[in-house]
Amino acid sequence: MQQFFRNIYQYINPDKDPALQAANQEWESSLPTLWLLGKTGAGKSTLVAAVTGNELVEVGNGFQPCTQTAVEYVFPTDNPVLRFLDTRGLSEADYDPSDDIEACQAQSHALVIVMKAEEPEQSDVLSALKKIRKDGRIDNVLLVHTACLSITDPDQRLQAIRYNQDQVEKVWGTTLMSVNVDFHEEPTDSAAAYSDELFGLSALNTQLAELLPIIQLMQQAKQHGDAEHSNFQRLQQEVMWYAGSAAASDALPGVGLVSVPAIQGKMLHSLARQYGVEWNRKRFTEFAGLLGSSFALKYATKLGVRQLAKFIPVYGQTVGSAVAVAISFGMTYAIGRAGCKYLYHISRGESVDETDIRFIFEQALKQAKESHEKDNQ
Repeated sequence: MQQFFRNIYQYINPDKDPALQAANQEWESSLPTLWLLGKTGAGKSTLVAAVTGNELVEVGNGFQPCTQTAVEYVFPTDNPVLRFLDTRGLSEADYDPSDDIEACQAQSHALVIVMKAEEPEQSDVLSALKKIRKDGRIDNVLLVHTACLSITDPDQRLQAIRYNQDQVEKVWGTTLMSVNVDFHEEPTDSAAAYSDELFGLSALNTQLAELLPIIQLMQQAKQHGDAEHSNFQRLQQEVMWYAGSAAASDALPGVGLVSVPAIQGKMLHSLARQYGVEWNRKRFTEFAGLLGSSFALKYATKLGVRQLAKFIPVYGQTVGSAVAVAISFGMTYAIGRAGCKYLYHISRGESVDETDIRFIFEQALKQAKESHEKDNQ
């Protein structure tokens, strides 16, 4: 057991490693991606700002070109865990969006159609949707009706929303999930008040979590009940980034045996620095001990077995790699969550309860597993 900890400890503060950089790049190239489709001015940038909580997001600020007219926004900018794509120029004269649509749908996990409730003329968006539907690669779709409160009469508002909903469903050929939002005004009647926040934001977050479960992990952090969880909220996206990098590196035969512990060690070192705690051998050994004597054995066994499984012909390149990715993501996320709990109490000079650490590790492992399974259904 001590030998195991000595072998892993060398990864606590590793030097710059090209292999880790490659794993990080692999993760960021395959980030969970929401593709936003709508006319200019429909409210796509505002939607991104509302979902991420970054009020500075706007056209030209944070978005980077990725095709001729499409742009992307990764969140957060450092150690991203989520990408938004925005196809612009749908209404521009003499512009054929086919190439940009092809590029966007090739890397998207879900499509969010954004339409202003007061704008019934949506021919360019509907034309793009026909191309996307014909290709058949996008299954997860959400229609977001924006600026709903700009139509003050409730009956007219519902009629306008229904009209655009019908237009889209006719093209798509089936009933679609939808949400009504307005991020610029306060509700004018009690029936319109979905929440105490921006109009429709809670409903939007719920639906987006159905499309892309990693958003659910992001939203859970906002529902904290104590100071420790509040601290973790600020660091959760960083933990998910490390988890994604570990998962990406473990997809390749033999690589994960070295890269996964290295990424996890680097994560713990980074988290400790942010809590103002010196991350040394003593801290590492104490934290590992709180996870339980059986943790190290299980960790080492699973890590070795899944590396061997990836070398099995056919199975290793499909099922073996998929299992390794899922386990590495879940384990890294859970270690990071438990590490934050440990570091919070250490930073305050408080004792750390072994039962609490194990419980929060198991809880985080379960959440990450469920999220990963939904993402791959």
